[in-house]
Amino acid sequence: MPVTIEAWRITGQSQIDSYVGRWAELAVLLVNELHVTQARGRPVTPPADRRAALNQAITAHGWTPTPAPTPAPAGAAGGPVLSGDDADRLAEVAAELHPAFTGGDVTALNRALVRHAAVPNLHGDPPVLAFHAPGADLPDAWAADAGTALAMVIGVGQGRRLRSCEAEGCELVFFDVTRNASRRFCGLSCQNRAKASAYRARRRT
Repeated sequence: MPVTIEAWRITGQSQIDSYVGRWAELAVLLVNELHVTQARGRPVTPPADRRAALNQAITAHGWTPTPAPTPAPAGAAGGPVLSGDDADRLAEVAAELHPAFTGGDVTALNRALVRHAAVPNLHGDPPVLAFHAPGADLPDAWAADAGTALAMVIGVGQGRRLRSCEAEGCELVFFDVTRNASRRFCGLSCQNRAKASAYRARRRT
């Protein structure tokens, strides 16, 4: 029997809840920070210092998942801190989750769910539903919960909301929360580039 999920951020939709949306956003962050090679019309190199890039992105987005990264040492600037090993393993997770945003085969996502032991269970007091195994370390926990969120979006027929920017020279991904899933670009700059390119093409003809 299909699962119906409470509404979240998507106006008029009743199949995406805050849990799914929050973890889908983490998947977007991981892919965009650690995996894409083109962004907004320019080539980009995935960061050499993955730890610093992820810590900065997580702090900038105000993202506080469970389990959370290690708190910053007393007196240190910034928010929570990922270890270098965590960041390296999350780069592998980003590569596993990326195909979910390109409309490709879900085999990679299924493999990720198995590899990171995604399993529904209750954590904490009061109990909260999570999809990582009890005792999972941070990379496995994040991969299991983010992968499950993407699988739930796809499984309720909303996979078209997991998108990759359509502008030339941009691989950034996003979670489309518009009413009719009509968003095509990662942001205004790519939208404007695409419009300008289309205008020039019309002028040539």
